[in-house]
Amino acid sequence: MAFTEIYIKTWCPWSRLALGLINSKGVEFKVIDLTYDTGSLEQEMRTRSGRRSVPQIFIDGRHVGGFDDLAALDQSGELDKLLHRSESSSAA
Repeated sequence: MAFTEIYIKTWCPWSRLALGLINSKGVEFKVIDLTYDTGSLEQEMRTRSGRRSVPQIFIDGRHVGGFDDLAALDQSGELDKLLHRSESSSAA
């Protein structure tokens, strides 16, 4: 399984949608909650992603974007490939 990280704010509906989508895939993921952050974690997210909005999602260290980007990856079938990359690469 790929290592997935999601920067969120609990009040953000897009964060909740992203969490729901990743959760529906049955993979483990790390949530980085910025709701009460004093700035250091948010700055980390901005540095890594180049974006200011939440959610921001990373799969195996690769920035895949926000919820709209995640949903597009899911729609195209690429999300499952990214999330299960280690399984498919070990079969090769």
